[in-house]
Amino acid sequence: MKKTILLTALVLNGLTASFAQSNDEKNIKLFYKKALTEAKCYSWLEYLSNDIGSRLSGSKGAAEAVEYTKRQLETLGLDKVYLQEVMVPHWVRGEKETAFIVDGKVKTAVPICALGGSVATPKTGLTAEIIEVQGIKELNELGADKVKGKIVFYNRPMNPENIETFTSYGACVDQRYAGAKEAAKLGAVGTIVRSMNLRLDDFPHTGAQSYGDLPKEQYIPTAAISTNGAELLSKTLKVNPAVKFYFKQSCETLPDVLSHNVVGELTGSVNPSNIMVVGGHLDSWDLADGSHDDGAGVVQSMEAIRILKNLNYKPKNTIRVVLFMNEENGGKGGAKYEELSKQNNENHIFALESDSGGFSPRGFSIEADDANLKKIQGFKDFFEPYLVHSFTIGHAGSDINHLTSKAIVKAGLKPDSQRYFDYHHAANDKFDAINKRELELGAATMTSLLYLIDQTGIVLPSAN
Repeated sequence: MKKTILLTALVLNGLTASFAQSNDEKNIKLFYKKALTEAKCYSWLEYLSNDIGSRLSGSKGAAEAVEYTKRQLETLGLDKVYLQEVMVPHWVRGEKETAFIVDGKVKTAVPICALGGSVATPKTGLTAEIIEVQGIKELNELGADKVKGKIVFYNRPMNPENIETFTSYGACVDQRYAGAKEAAKLGAVGTIVRSMNLRLDDFPHTGAQSYGDLPKEQYIPTAAISTNGAELLSKTLKVNPAVKFYFKQSCETLPDVLSHNVVGELTGSVNPSNIMVVGGHLDSWDLADGSHDDGAGVVQSMEAIRILKNLNYKPKNTIRVVLFMNEENGGKGGAKYEELSKQNNENHIFALESDSGGFSPRGFSIEADDANLKKIQGFKDFFEPYLVHSFTIGHAGSDINHLTSKAIVKAGLKPDSQRYFDYHHAANDKFDAINKRELELGAATMTSLLYLIDQTGIVLPSAN
């Protein structure tokens, strides 16, 4: 009997020991509690989206967002809050675009929107025969004889088979970004691009495009067409290859405008010269509020540093929240941040970006060597109670991509991506598409990784 009691006591003691939480586990639990019960990120985003609205670089909304987020960071009691000047592009859409499929005497309206940086059509619009291709490769195979004088219709859809929807996006976004340039080389008069969207709907999705090194006189107007519009146009062309297309847009590029990155920081208590960045991009496209892209990333980054400050956490390294300007159509904010970092001889050891929407967090996309990847993957047990499980190599973020410190690890928050492209760069990317709890969970997940990296550091390259 005594042996049984002793064995039972040992087992119970063992169970007690195995379930005892480490300080890191307790702190991470506290981060999630704070995010889910006291967060400000949702109310910050509501103001950015509903009171300020779209924030395309150079716009009034972008300027207002700079001032608003700076004021909010100043209320948090950070060690520093300041602005970084950056010159940014100023492209304006003008009046709403119009487009028609012209099949003989029948004109059928379809939803389009100009792509960022596009030139306008003639004031009366542009009408021409249209030729459908599945991408730039097929366009070049056709050659100038079949393309000259026509509107090129890029209709390669995002592949629905990929679970990771960003893989599908990456496989066809080249036709949006470089499609006009390549078509112009062959004498096309305009381009229409199927929206980067997995579902069929009536929302055209804008986005950046580039004419590259083409002379300005060769620029041609380019627009996105909704997925429903693309399906209709493709079916019409199959019945009547001689169908024509009409579209009208009045966009233009104005002189560059002075804008700012917004920066706030907590100074490190042990290694203040080692800098850890957490951020998102403050600008958005002009069709909507940009609540998912990237208002969510902005307020999640602000929330991460708010949680740490609110808990009186004293970071070992300097933690810096950076709200970058002009990610969408130029990347000038990220480039300026890196330029100033080099001038100041700053040493960044870690950078975390949120620019994949405000959906439920699933993990992180990591840019690191094998040693640091394994280190971060070793944190999995801390995150599993919060249903965060994916720690894989991949692109971390466009703005932090500019950072080139000698030894730096980069990570991007990886939310569930299944609905992201329903909203990406479209008129429905509004505040009502945001789920408060999912937004807060993302902020807590970011806070937790910042904390773990700050506590443990990164694996430095071998001196050999």
